Amino acid sequence: MKKNSAVTAQTKQNLLDAFWDLYCTTRIEKITIKEITKRAGYNRSTFYEYFTDVYDVLEQLENSLIAKLQELPIQQLSAPGDPFQLQALVNMYSQHSRYLMVLLGDHGDPAFQGKIKASMKPMIKEILVARGAKDGFELDYTLEYALSAMIGILSYWFNQENGPTIEKLMELLAELSSEGVMRKLM
Repeated sequence: MKKNSAVTAQTKQNLLDAFWDLYCTTRIEKITIKEITKRAGYNRSTFYEYFTDVYDVLEQLENSLIAKLQELPIQQLSAPGDPFQLQALVNMYSQHSRYLMVLLGDHGDPAFQGKIKASMKPMIKEILVARGAKDGFELDYTLEYALSAMIGILSYWFNQENGPTIEKLMELLAELSSEGVMRKLM
């Protein structure tokens, strides 16, 4: 007998939501399958139909966010005059801030930032090389620097109670991108 795909998707989402509720306040090594299934209202065998363990839940959640990043129209991420204009990334970040704030925060997965950069860097690099950028260590390090800065500033912004508007933040990022950090500070 084949299961209803809508019910299956909802069951998996309920388990993910229960995990997420726990992960927001508890380190992953302290989360148990029993807690997840109790919170979601299922038994352990249901959990194992979708996940192997709590780390698999986190991995699947992170992979779904990475997939959404890879769906972004990368051409919007790199306008010809400003290769690090990231309005599309900010929009995606805003839509999924519930997850990204925690995953990129102090109690999140330390490897997640690396996963984001590893998924985005080749796509942005390809566009920049197609536009005439020289492929070499300078481009690689510049992309690493820029992506680290963007992810860091977005994480910082989302965790501020009285942060600037998104428009002001984008304005600052554009200035930093065009003027350079040290010139902006001087």
